Amino acid sequence: MKTIKELNSFDKPREKLKAKGAKALKNEELMAILLGSGIKGKDVRKLSKEITALLDSNFDNISLESLSQIYGLGAAKASQIIAAIELSKRYLIRTNKKILCANDVYEELKSYTRKTQEYFLTITLDGASHIINKRIVFIGTLNQSLVHPREVFADAIADRAAGIIIAHNHPSQTPTPSQADINITNCLKDVANLIGIELLDHIILTKNSYFSFSEEGYL
Repeated sequence: MKTIKELNSFDKPREKLKAKGAKALKNEELMAILLGSGIKGKDVRKLSKEITALLDSNFDNISLESLSQIYGLGAAKASQIIAAIELSKRYLIRTNKKILCANDVYEELKSYTRKTQEYFLTITLDGASHIINKRIVFIGTLNQSLVHPREVFADAIADRAAGIIIAHNHPSQTPTPSQADINITNCLKDVANLIGIELLDHIILTKNSYFSFSEEGYL
């Protein structure tokens, strides 16, 4: 594999981007532009290929820690990649995805059904039911004292959201809500009514099914 210096000028990622547009570039070429340079003994093209291979194999679980395992990728550049991925996700989510039913929520958050800990999540929506943002609010066993309304609604207010959906997974794979789940839902419903952001649903996620508080008449 040729290094960047050995490539013809029209084959270099930046020049190719200028001449043909971003869509003409391979994933590793886009990554090379983002990185800017490699390190001694590892050209930016080789480094980019290693990074895109990791993204191809484990994109949903990519993290700063996993990227930092790649030799030659320092904390600063790894942070740039994580930031670029998250920013692109947010814009893609904001412009393309809508939530119209509980099953849409389930499909959106299905990756969390494999978690061995409980994840408490929120999805904020605009008035047309487009997703504004998805967030992890809390990790661990849920109870009413730990899931504080301030943590749930602070970002929804900042998003200027019209509605919010809350969700959490049951590692036991039983979708039936506990009394704590019901208490948390009722508490958050009262707060939502007070601040004017509609609590649209609370979804309990398992690998093979889900429980919707809205569909079951709890909301």
